[in-house]
Amino acid sequence: MAFGSSLTEKLKHVFAKLTRSGKLTEVEIKSAMREVKLALLEADVNFAVVKSFINAVSEKAVGAQVLESITPGQMVISIVNDELTALLGKVNEKLVISPKPPSVYMMCGLQGAGKTTFCGKFAHLLKGQGKKVLLVACDVYRPAAVQQLRVVGKSAGAEVFDGGAFPPATPPVAAHNNNPVRIASEGVKFGSKNGYDTIIIDTAGRLSIDEALMKELIEMKREINPTEILLTVDAMTGQDAVNTAERFNAALDITGVLLTKLDGDARGGAALSIRAVTGKPIKFCGTGEKLGDIEPFYPDRIAGRILGMGDVLSIIEKAKTVVSEQEAAQMEKKMRENSFTLEDFLVQFDSLKKMGSLDSIMESLGGAMGGKMKIDGKIDEEQMKRNKAIIQSMTPYERRNPEVLKASRKQRIAKGSGTSIQEINALLKQFEQSKTMMKQLQSMGGRRRLFG
Repeated sequence: MAFGSSLTEKLKHVFAKLTRSGKLTEVEIKSAMREVKLALLEADVNFAVVKSFINAVSEKAVGAQVLESITPGQMVISIVNDELTALLGKVNEKLVISPKPPSVYMMCGLQGAGKTTFCGKFAHLLKGQGKKVLLVACDVYRPAAVQQLRVVGKSAGAEVFDGGAFPPATPPVAAHNNNPVRIASEGVKFGSKNGYDTIIIDTAGRLSIDEALMKELIEMKREINPTEILLTVDAMTGQDAVNTAERFNAALDITGVLLTKLDGDARGGAALSIRAVTGKPIKFCGTGEKLGDIEPFYPDRIAGRILGMGDVLSIIEKAKTVVSEQEAAQMEKKMRENSFTLEDFLVQFDSLKKMGSLDSIMESLGGAMGGKMKIDGKIDEEQMKRNKAIIQSMTPYERRNPEVLKASRKQRIAKGSGTSIQEINALLKQFEQSKTMMKQLQSMGGRRRLFG
């Protein structure tokens, strides 16, 4: 997941100079903190938050224990990591579950933040945890919003209740079956009556915060008494996202934040500011466009990503959802015996595809592996089809022994698969790199941490 890549690169540059310096002086640390401050401000982190953060880090970094340490640069990085984690919320705050079902989650946010899409991801996540989920369509203003929720609901395997809603006429007219508060109320009643233990309310957004929107949401909150009020904000809007969160919190007393588009080249300012400004935790984040691209927000892991240290735990947890313990044991055995073949590679390809792009996986693992791992290029759906065609055009002997693939064999395979020798070479390179990656994971105790 690309998290504020520009911020990460700038911080890594600052820390590289610190670790090369050997012994540090107070002047050098203050100079480094000025660079960190500038990087955070350029990432659109709230000014007051930056000031408080730099003061906290500086106070600890200029202590005798750091300055007299054998590795003062590493100690400064550790302090920055600890303070970043604290700034982001210290620990992951779990979703509140109502002791008496159903749990009702009221989703709110501005138009364009990805709220309706996130409702589908949220439903998919909860369905995977064994919940019976109902989505309630309360956005009766935006064209096709109800239909969009039906589509994402179907993909997530969740039923959608719309209360007979339809887009209003122009100019808007009052209609009994077009009242968002009534739809929310009847949706909760329907869900309770039909055994749903989880109800997600997709409320209407606006292009900007206005009195009518807030009045409607306040009335809806009073009517349905939700278990949680979750605000969806776009990570790429930086300080604007923080301002939005602050105003929604003042009106509704939100219980948590859902951060979307954290996979883009976001500046990172929203995540670093929201908790400090609102006092409310970030509970989940969107990490891609697919339905399964949602994960709990762990402050320590996000801090590691920002500092370029990698995030092995999140990758292991994703792997757990697509690879069974038996499959992992078989793969481990093959890697140990050096019998991993191109046929096995096809199976692992499909598993990796479910986890996200290899680029994002390697980005999360990169720092933890000391930056030694590199995988060239991106793998898309069409390339995966071509790779499958290449492997399927090989003989069983060639799949088990790719080292025999010389020029004449490659020409035959390229002709049979409708690809080129360059693509075959690229696939073989990816195969060797993937074997190396899995050996690295094995050496890190990946399976023990996954199933231990």
